Amino acid sequence: MSWIILVLAGLMEVGFTFCLGKTKTATGPGLTWWWIGFGAALCLSMYLMAKASERLPIGTVYPVWTGIGAVGAVIVGITFFHEPATFWRILFLTTLILSIVGLKILG
Repeated sequence: MSWIILVLAGLMEVGFTFCLGKTKTATGPGLTWWWIGFGAALCLSMYLMAKASERLPIGTVYPVWTGIGAVGAVIVGITFFHEPATFWRILFLTTLILSIVGLKILG
């Protein structure tokens, strides 16, 4: 169950990254809602990460959480914000994913 909570925490990190990206182009009431979404996702992400760290080692929790967030942020950037999907970005993204999987296997 702690691993599921940790994955959800990482996904919330992706969520607040997405909201932050949307604040760049939003105006008026839309901007306010994106900031509210950012704050809510941020708080939920931190809470879930803290819950996961009650049962998993913090040396595993934090790198997995940031790794999920980093991978998700790159995917969100490519998918929604038209950032480049170069060979090197995909290569290093793949190595990051393999590192997260390695921590899960060892944890």
